Amino acid sequence: MQTSRPIELHGQPIAGGKFPLICTPLVGRTQEQLLAELAVVLPKQPDVLEWRVDFFEAIGDSAAVIATARAIKQAAGNIPVLFTRRSTLEGGEKIALNEDQVIAMYTAVCESQCIDLIDYEMANDAANIVRVRAAAKANNIKLVLSFHNFSFTPGMETLVAKFLTADQLGADVAKVAVMPRDLDDVLTLLTATREASKKLRIPLISMSMGPYGAMTRLFGWAFGSSLTFAVGASSSAPGQVPIEDLNTVLAILQKSIGGK
Repeated sequence: MQTSRPIELHGQPIAGGKFPLICTPLVGRTQEQLLAELAVVLPKQPDVLEWRVDFFEAIGDSAAVIATARAIKQAAGNIPVLFTRRSTLEGGEKIALNEDQVIAMYTAVCESQCIDLIDYEMANDAANIVRVRAAAKANNIKLVLSFHNFSFTPGMETLVAKFLTADQLGADVAKVAVMPRDLDDVLTLLTATREASKKLRIPLISMSMGPYGAMTRLFGWAFGSSLTFAVGASSSAPGQVPIEDLNTVLAILQKSIGGK
């Protein structure tokens, strides 16, 4: 029951086209903590690792960021690494960098080619999105353009438009994450995912957050979401479930409906 496109690197689908991919976040504040997280996470065999660099104490030192990214990549082996600075406006940690400094860091990390994908929020200035997209494209890094709302779930048309905007802005992957206030909001997110998956030229990632939204992390793939986030060591957003639980549920659902 695949209703969307797999996420690709270098012309090949990640993890041989597995659907959905499972991504685990890394939120350590030091390189030592991050490598300790990896020691816990890697045996659980995630398909993608996301380094949330906004948790990193040395985020203002590009050399330290690149050295740590290299260490993560070396430990990860063939597992792709997604590099993310989540802004405070969209649920991230407070950092002592302005947006020009963030983009300089993004550019340096892309040029180092020690990551595989990079996330940037589409709410940023259009000129900044162009700069990040150019740095990613020049270094064969896949760009995820994302939208997060930690307060509520916008209407379906608004959510579909967010996915389409990411595509129009040149993303390789479109991501939307929202907070539901009730089960109707969860249905809105899933319906928007389904509708967007029929229209987009690129893969998409979607989820509802929090307790209500946890179920979307388990079966959002059936509506077209190409990747889901699961806890390997520590959570980076509300509603993430342990990777072991996610794998169990995926196996049951996919066997029941005849999926791969």
